[in-house]
Amino acid sequence: MGRMTPLFGRKPPVPKHVTLIGKPDCHLCEDAEAVVARVCGELDVAWEKKDIQQDAALHDAYWEQIPVVLVDGKQHTFWRVDEARLRKALTS
Repeated sequence: MGRMTPLFGRKPPVPKHVTLIGKPDCHLCEDAEAVVARVCGELDVAWEKKDIQQDAALHDAYWEQIPVVLVDGKQHTFWRVDEARLRKALTS
């Protein structure tokens, strides 16, 4: 039996994953973590936090931009996290 087409042409939801890249003692990183934790918690989206001080590749790529938020491995934002924009990215 073939795959069924979703009703009304809707695609099934795609799993999302958020990565917050920052470092300790960074007030912008703490602000970003609060937003990411709140939005991901409300939407039941998996997220993780990575420290640029523990990963040379992340440090080289993002040291001037932290905090950085990735959605499914792609850069979504940096410095300040807009809650509405993150929510939209995770629900569309």
